[in-house]
Amino acid sequence: MDESPQPPPLPAALLTPWPVIVVITCGWVIATILAFTVSSLQDWRPICLAGLGVGVLGTSIFLWQRHAVRRGSRGAQSGLS
Repeated sequence: MDESPQPPPLPAALLTPWPVIVVITCGWVIATILAFTVSSLQDWRPICLAGLGVGVLGTSIFLWQRHAVRRGSRGAQSGLS
């Protein structure tokens, strides 16, 4: 009787991270290209490179965790496919 109602499962479109990863990566690549080609945007260079670096690091951790899930590792996150 004290059970709270369970929320419905998320749609499959909201569970796939690849569209978000691709769109954000494209944004950082475009910003980096602009920072290195437009002289008035040279102040953006370190920020753009840091954004690309953080994106590579985050995507690498995501892929590593997904590989651990598929491998069946006990310490892996759940819900990644």
